[in-house]
Amino acid sequence: MRFKYRQIVLDAADVGAESAFWAGLLDGTVKGDDRWHNVWVDGGWALAIQHAPDHIPPDWPDGTPQQQIHLDFYTADLESAHQKVLELGGRVLRARDDAEAHRGVRIYADPAGHPFCICWLPPSDLEQ
Repeated sequence: MRFKYRQIVLDAADVGAESAFWAGLLDGTVKGDDRWHNVWVDGGWALAIQHAPDHIPPDWPDGTPQQQIHLDFYTADLESAHQKVLELGGRVLRARDDAEAHRGVRIYADPAGHPFCICWLPPSDLEQ
């Protein structure tokens, strides 16, 4: 089966804050209305944010409710990505991996509490 569009949709009580966070992190733009925002990156849909007034963020990695989905982003520049996440209103959930290690993962939450990971690899691994 061939689908014309494929998109990940995140629920959020504050659609504006959530879409602004993801557009800022991904260098995208936002288009939408009061109930739905599309985050566009490089001319195509990247994410959508759907208004969910009763949204309860997952308490991950250790609590309840458990995560249902999370996103991974890979970079060779962890510190720049980390600063951008914090400047945009994200927060660190777990940072136990040594930032000086060859590779690792740091776990964050966006403004609505959705978990995501910034993973770092050596630049040569990112070029493949």
